[in-house]
Amino acid sequence: MTQNLSIRGAHLVGSINQPTAAATLALLGERLGAHAARIPDGEVGERFHWMLFQGSRLEATPGLARVEMDPIMHEGFDLRPLVLDGTVDAQALVVPQLGYASAAVESYAEFARLRAEGVIAEETRFQVSLPSPLAPVTSFVAQPLRAAVLPAYEAALIREIEAMAAQIPAQDLAIQIDLATEFGYIEGINMGGGVMEAWFAPEGSDPVRIAEAAAALALPLAAAVPAGVELGFHLCYGDVGEKHFVEPGDSAHLVTVANALVAGLERPVHWVHLPVPMERDDAAYFAPLARLALGEGTQLFLGAVHHEDGVEGARRRLEAAAEPLAAAGVTEVGLGTECGFGRGPEERTAPLLDLHVRIIDALA
Repeated sequence: MTQNLSIRGAHLVGSINQPTAAATLALLGERLGAHAARIPDGEVGERFHWMLFQGSRLEATPGLARVEMDPIMHEGFDLRPLVLDGTVDAQALVVPQLGYASAAVESYAEFARLRAEGVIAEETRFQVSLPSPLAPVTSFVAQPLRAAVLPAYEAALIREIEAMAAQIPAQDLAIQIDLATEFGYIEGINMGGGVMEAWFAPEGSDPVRIAEAAAALALPLAAAVPAGVELGFHLCYGDVGEKHFVEPGDSAHLVTVANALVAGLERPVHWVHLPVPMERDDAAYFAPLARLALGEGTQLFLGAVHHEDGVEGARRRLEAAAEPLAAAGVTEVGLGTECGFGRGPEERTAPLLDLHVRIIDALA
């Protein structure tokens, strides 16, 4: 316990650097046991770089085509924007299968096998992470078309949820929605194509209004998660080369988005994960947590685990968070890293999982 703040449970954001889903699930089961209420398959294969593989799925949509220019390659993915090719109106676009459901069903079979063998704790759920619709649309659709294409992509993501829920028992499934691109708009950063202007918010909106509008865009997808399936959110400032696209000045925008997500849904939200930069163990970063309003039944996970400074670093961050969390009525938190660690070195994976357990044991 840290200053009246109880520490319970570990959360894995999604990506884990292992060769296969079976290897990931077995390692998580062996190293974390009952500490993790949900475990992902590591986002292996084409999913290794979050949602960048969705560019090829969007490109396969009848009516969309890449801009005619030299490919813009990043980690093997073509980032050229998509535009209408003139054959289909934007309102009539139908995005094909996205690959999330098929990967989930395949990995769930390994999950069920390992759980039956006792490798995975009995009460553990299988976790699937999905991007918010805003992320792939921003990354792959030309700016003037984003508002028109987003509903078609959102509908495709909802079909993915329906497909996996049809084949994975609700009591075994947990779905996480990742919001990262949203914070690029909120912060007004330049990702190489100019300042990100929040087309989905009223003109002249301040960061708070942009944050609320960005959260609202994720609500239809979240509402589509069936009853009985757990729902959570991972809020993120990006992870390219193990660095944020911009370091948050404090946790204020994270709190605004988290509150808007929980308040905007009639169904339960089971967890929210917030990042904590390694350098921030100061009161100023955590002060906005005092207005966090997650409500009963929503567990908060803080990304306070960093391999560089281990137990003591996590202790400092949690001690700094304890007072504002108490003001918000939060007396228990779980732990995770600030983002996934699938793009870090593979040899770091097992020690980093063990670090989660050491921190929980030391601070619980």
